[in-house]
Amino acid sequence: MKKFLNEFKEFAMRGNVVDMAVGVIIGASFKSIVDSLINDIISPVLGLFVNDSLNTLSITFGTVTISYGAFISAIINFVMMAFILFIIIKVMNKMRKQPQVVEVIKEPSDEVKLLTEIRDALKNK
Repeated sequence: MKKFLNEFKEFAMRGNVVDMAVGVIIGASFKSIVDSLINDIISPVLGLFVNDSLNTLSITFGTVTISYGAFISAIINFVMMAFILFIIIKVMNKMRKQPQVVEVIKEPSDEVKLLTEIRDALKNK
C-alpha cells in the first residue's frame, strides 16, 4: 500500500499534471467570463433585432418546447472561447520562440593568414 501511495504521489506531483490542473482551473474561470459576455452583452444586443432576449427564443410544438435561442448562445459561446484560446496560444507561441542564432564567421586574423601562406609555400617546395 505504501508503494502505491508513493507512486501516486510521484504521479500527482509531476509538472505536467500540476500545469494541467492550473489550466483547468483558469479555463473554468475564463469560461465564466465568456459566459457573462455572451449572456449579458452579446445576447441582449442580438435580441434587439428579434425583439426578445436571444436565450428566450423558442418554438413550441404542442407540449414540446425547443429552445433554439439557448442553442445559438451556446454556439456563440463556443466560437468565442475557441477564438480567444487561439489568440492566447498564438501569442504564447510567439513569446516562446527561441531567437535564431546566426553564426558569424570571422575573417582569419593577419597572423593566421601569414601562417597559412608560409604553410602553403613550404608544401609547394
